[in-house]
Amino acid sequence: MEFKCKKAGSECYGLKELVLLSEISQRLIQSKELKNDLTSILEILVRHLGAERSLLTIFNRKNSKIYIESAYGYSQAQQARGKYKLGEGIIGRVVELARPVVIEKISKSSLFLNRTQQELKSESGEELSFICVPIVEEGKVTGTLSLVRVFNPFITNDENLKLLSIIGSLISRVVHSRQERMEEMELLRQKNQELQNLLKGDNPTLNMIGNSAKMRDVYLLVNMVAETNSTVLIRGESGIGKELVADAIHFRSKREKGSFIKVNCSALPDSLIESELFGHEKGAFTGANSQRKGRFELADGGTIFLDEIGDIPLSTQVKILRIIQQREFERLGGTETIKVDVRIIAATNRKLEEMIDKGEFREDLFYRINVFPIFIPSLRERRNDIPMLVDHFIEKFNKRNNTKIKRITTSALNMLMVYSWPGNIRELENCIERACILSTDNVIHSYNLPPSLQTADSTNTRAKGGLTYTVEQVEKQLIREALTTTNGNIAKAAEHLKVTERMLGTRIKKYEIDAWRYKV
Repeated sequence: MEFKCKKAGSECYGLKELVLLSEISQRLIQSKELKNDLTSILEILVRHLGAERSLLTIFNRKNSKIYIESAYGYSQAQQARGKYKLGEGIIGRVVELARPVVIEKISKSSLFLNRTQQELKSESGEELSFICVPIVEEGKVTGTLSLVRVFNPFITNDENLKLLSIIGSLISRVVHSRQERMEEMELLRQKNQELQNLLKGDNPTLNMIGNSAKMRDVYLLVNMVAETNSTVLIRGESGIGKELVADAIHFRSKREKGSFIKVNCSALPDSLIESELFGHEKGAFTGANSQRKGRFELADGGTIFLDEIGDIPLSTQVKILRIIQQREFERLGGTETIKVDVRIIAATNRKLEEMIDKGEFREDLFYRINVFPIFIPSLRERRNDIPMLVDHFIEKFNKRNNTKIKRITTSALNMLMVYSWPGNIRELENCIERACILSTDNVIHSYNLPPSLQTADSTNTRAKGGLTYTVEQVEKQLIREALTTTNGNIAKAAEHLKVTERMLGTRIKKYEIDAWRYKV
């Protein structure tokens, strides 16, 4: 940075630096499209200083990751690779510590990750320096400004850092604006993805109804395991929808175009289950008049769902263990070894650990299928999902039976909310279908529900929570009805319920009610 002012204690810079700062300031004043101007500012910086390249990153506070926002001297592919976690590499450390870093020779530095896969030396073979400073707005780091230039021992680090810091302060407001836009867009993308998952009418996951915290955990596990080939064990009570979870895993996986074979192990007699699963050769047993492929062979390249795997006899469990371990088997009565590429999803409502203690289930098979267990909550553990499930079933039976049920009364819904549902979702579905048939005015009333729901004592399903629990259930339902009536307007809902908006907001937060779901 030759041509510096020699006056002692002076804060002035060389003419080149003053021209650079002036040009950047003018560009910012005339700015209309922020992102494009940030790229052009980096170009100005590189051109004035005779540098190799420059980049600007932005810190996303929502996910604690750092992304390249603008760059000059980097290809699109290199920019796409430039993603960093907080504290990772030089850029991650600058953001985390809010302090600048200078690497004089990047080719000899272990701290320089080179995530963008850039050249570590100039075209003429000279060493390159990397200077990175934090961009700070309102006392918080919003991103970084970096410069790569040929190493020059006659230029001090202080000169480089001071100039980049001044430029960083000039563009800090622009960068902060970009940071807020990035975080807002990320939030919108997440919301959009959630809506897309709900709106895909032909997507099997649409049949998984529920927005409670426990069901959101299930959705997360399904999404995580679907892309893999790992064996999955789905556990939970009867009637909770384990088959729907298996559907979701298969149709979200890379095997979605392959076969999806479902086997209800409890419905097959012991004498036929081996033939069904592994197939048989002609003459293998009385009545085997021709060769027959088994379910595992038919599922080759796809997924097989073994429902109620706890009911499989011990003799068959040995063969299933071999398939899981070696992906091969022989047909019943055959000698040819058949290899298959099949993913196994199993489900059971039985306590396999107790069956192992009793010698009814093989321990080695349990550990083989229990690679990725998913526990599905019972309906009584996710009562907040009952109104959503009821709406789904009403719509379903309106289409199937050509009925025109419009709504369910508060008293009827309250009865559904306090019932213990030993049959889970299957029992709820049958209950709503019956009520839809019995309704004479297109409204489901409490007297349309089965007698077992008329009183909890009749089936020994009294709510265990007592008065407090029942009052809370009624209060939650009144809030839901008010939000439905007012299209999710909390202020109007509070007026409707004759409480203050603050009181209603407190209860909405307490019961984890999503007011946005009621907006039309």
